[in-house]
Amino acid sequence: MATKKAKQKTEANIGFEKQIWDAACVLWGHIPAAEYRKVIVGLIFLRYISTAFKKKYDELVAEGDGFENEPDEYLADNIFFVPEKARWETIAKAAHTPEIGIVIDDAMRAIEEDNKNLKNVLPKNYASPDLDKRVLGDVVDLFTNMDMHATSETQDLLGRVYEYCIAQFAAYEGVKGGEFYTPSSIVKTLVAVLKPTENSRLYDPCCGSGGMFVQSVKFIQEHHGRRDRVSVYCQESNADTWKMAKMNMAIRGIDADFGPYQADTFHNDLHKTLKADFILANPPFNLSNYGIDKLKDDVRWKYGVPPAGNANFAWIQHMIHHLAPNGKIGLVLANGALSSQSSGEGEIRKKIIEDDLIEGIIAMPTQLFYSVTIPVTLWFISRNKKQKGKTLFIDAREMGYMVDRKHRDFDDEKDIQKIADTFTAFQEGTLEDVKGFCAVVSTEDIAKQDYILTPGRYVGIAEQEEDSEPFDEKMKRLTSELSDLFKQSHELQEKIRKNLGAIGYEIK
Repeated sequence: MATKKAKQKTEANIGFEKQIWDAACVLWGHIPAAEYRKVIVGLIFLRYISTAFKKKYDELVAEGDGFENEPDEYLADNIFFVPEKARWETIAKAAHTPEIGIVIDDAMRAIEEDNKNLKNVLPKNYASPDLDKRVLGDVVDLFTNMDMHATSETQDLLGRVYEYCIAQFAAYEGVKGGEFYTPSSIVKTLVAVLKPTENSRLYDPCCGSGGMFVQSVKFIQEHHGRRDRVSVYCQESNADTWKMAKMNMAIRGIDADFGPYQADTFHNDLHKTLKADFILANPPFNLSNYGIDKLKDDVRWKYGVPPAGNANFAWIQHMIHHLAPNGKIGLVLANGALSSQSSGEGEIRKKIIEDDLIEGIIAMPTQLFYSVTIPVTLWFISRNKKQKGKTLFIDAREMGYMVDRKHRDFDDEKDIQKIADTFTAFQEGTLEDVKGFCAVVSTEDIAKQDYILTPGRYVGIAEQEEDSEPFDEKMKRLTSELSDLFKQSHELQEKIRKNLGAIGYEIK
């Protein structure tokens, strides 16, 4: 019974998410493609904070103490106090008036006035002449008519909706989508292996929409930690993505230090003195032309100056530089960083390995990303790893399942938990190698492989199950099956011949 109930809840959530995505689709063709994401994301944000506020407002009214208009009552529960002009009921009433765009823009301004950390962050493009107000009213109706549940469920629901829409935008915007969204299966795997804890400092130097922190804080809460005892630091260079991340953190009630503005991490490190306990990142793959010529003497390049044509080892060294004495890194990289010897990359990788920093490497399947099909690898780097002089290699390329023809995903229990448990067993010294899946390798053996970190070199090929069917019996079975197929083939040929003949096309 419990399983059935859980399944129904999941299906309902997916349906809810799709309703919001359908709202985005209504806008297509009515505004420039680059703008509809901002419009929908802004409405998700507004609807969420209004819903959470209304729930608390009704509770305070029912208590009868007259505190329903006291902002402190809401802040105590980590809920936005929403001014009257920004409440969804105000927006819903104006849905089919010519002023609907102005009403929404005014709502955004009112929220920014009450929340200084969101100043100049929320979209205020709803009054634009490019946006058909009749269509905008229809979208507002879609949001208004969505079935909302209890506050706790709604918080989770709208949070997932937000991520769902970000994922869909990534799929529809192609390669650019990868700038702000990392698939949840990858993020969850990073978090499950790192196991972030409360009273720690989390950092992402290229944070995109902030998904790394969402999963990290969720993990901490699920393991009886408190979200308000985590310090979050992040940086993002793209202005629109920076704003999206701030909204995402606000929706989740995560207090994050983004720095005062968007900025390039290499050339303007906004957290220069930070030493983080956990660093999670998905840096741009194989970034070129990032201005290394102006950074050649930078203190971060402890293991060598990274090449101008590829920033992979610039990102790795930047993160190592910001790592606390017992800190851990989990990051996503294109596979080239595992074996490249060009432009000094091989020497940098060698020095990092010899410094005993590489704790684990996981080869991931293709088709996890919405924007690119190339395979990626998860790197785990630790300052003070438990198994000195050893590195865990996992080949997860065959794991997961196809969601559709183009996209693969991981199952939380079957795939992600298996990887996390394998890592835990390695750290505890109890892991046994499994051919084709995992291997514990010494630094000396990695050196014998020219410091190449491709998991396939170490885990080998999975052993095939022994075929117990006797050869003579197998051949009789196979020839019998082949005979049946030949018979079906002849029958099909004759049917095709007759059908063609019936319309005047004889096959001699």
